[in-house]
Amino acid sequence: MTGAADAAALATSATAITDHVAVYAEPGGSVTQYLPHPQESGAPLTFLVAARRGDWIQVLLAQRPNGSTGWVTADSVTLHSLVYSLAVSTGRNTLTLSEGGREVKTYAVATGTGGTPTPQGSFYLTELIQPTNDGYGPYAFGVSAFSEVLSTFGGGPGQIGLHGTDDEASIGQSVSHGCIRLSNADITELAQLLPLGTPLTIGP
Repeated sequence: MTGAADAAALATSATAITDHVAVYAEPGGSVTQYLPHPQESGAPLTFLVAARRGDWIQVLLAQRPNGSTGWVTADSVTLHSLVYSLAVSTGRNTLTLSEGGREVKTYAVATGTGGTPTPQGSFYLTELIQPTNDGYGPYAFGVSAFSEVLSTFGGGPGQIGLHGTDDEASIGQSVSHGCIRLSNADITELAQLLPLGTPLTIGP
């Protein structure tokens, strides 16, 4: 990454470099879980860094409850500077892309309904897949957020996605089960631009 890009970096991701990453409750504390790398989808195991303490790194975890964190050792991951970030407004049904803290583009999206709302908070992009179900468009990012209403959905754990759709008339409305839908052209654009670990803030 260039010096200019590093100067604009606002966040850091951590990507696993070992077959499994041990997650600790606190630096030097007990192991709470081991996470496989790569993930089941084949995507590299990636975290968003929350803090650093010597050889320990606090990371956001893609699990329930939303906002979960843990600690990993610095020698189990490699760090990357991030210049892009995303912000979703569920009230306006928009997604805003920022680069180096500067807003560069806003997209219309569909978000959750009143009965199945899109969860709010600070999250990140965990994986990128090309769905076999046309309903999700050509690309789908996994998000570290999980539905606070649905414990399962479509055979999965109720994880929120940022994906395309075969119903582009729904864009701009509150109609999903909690996922964030974009037009297929827009999700394709973002899939070619955003690295895993990119921060995603969801608010009203």
